[in-house]
Amino acid sequence: MLKVNNIEVIYSNVILTLRGVSLNVGKGKIATVVGANGAGKSTTLKAISGLLKTELGEVSHGSIEFDGEVIHKKSPQEIAQMGIIQIQEGRRLFAHLSAEENLKLGAYLRNTATLKRQVEMVYRHFPRLKDLRNNTSGYLSGGEQQMLVIGRGLMSQPKIMLIDEASLGLSPLMSQSLFDAIVNINHEEGIAMLVVEQNVRAALKIAEYGYVMENGRVVYDGPSDKLRENPDIKEFYLGISGAGQKKSYREVKHYRRRKRWLG
Repeated sequence: MLKVNNIEVIYSNVILTLRGVSLNVGKGKIATVVGANGAGKSTTLKAISGLLKTELGEVSHGSIEFDGEVIHKKSPQEIAQMGIIQIQEGRRLFAHLSAEENLKLGAYLRNTATLKRQVEMVYRHFPRLKDLRNNTSGYLSGGEQQMLVIGRGLMSQPKIMLIDEASLGLSPLMSQSLFDAIVNINHEEGIAMLVVEQNVRAALKIAEYGYVMENGRVVYDGPSDKLRENPDIKEFYLGISGAGQKKSYREVKHYRRRKRWLG
């Protein structure tokens, strides 16, 4: 469904941010991109959704294809109309509107005849939002707001959702609830997902395939179960040593000298 082919991304014709990034997401599948802050994960999603153009960025090399059509030169609106919806980091809402008003805004690209059915579908996946439908969005908790932005994305009837740091700033319990909802949406609605996460353990648990990014490059990829068993992933992203012991930050902070990605 989605193919990112060896892309480079440059900002302001000067700053090279991504170098030779390739990834694929199959129809109805969940893939994840993991890595440290600043690795280029969010930039990869913006390259796919077209939002780079709003930040003076562009795909300067390679291509991005969706359902066989090259899309990286299209506008963000054209890409959204094709069924690619990005849920941006930071829970961006119309804070003065109610929860349900925010949801309905997500359907502006679609036929309003299905509006009621789409709202009920969102409430089925996020029952808490139904209880809060008349509440002002700006007063919802962080977890409730994250449910709302994902629900608003669902209102547009996407074919694939690009979800950026869904668990950022949330409690472990709320994060787990959101990841469970993402899996349910994927299974029940058939919507493909590309999930960007710093919570590597959770991301690899829900995804079928994963990509590890560092310094604007994909340095390792494979099925999620293979990544979970990789000794470097265990040590540098899951905090588990070769002996199965948890490692402290002091022990791993010089990890760059010792990684064996090509081994």
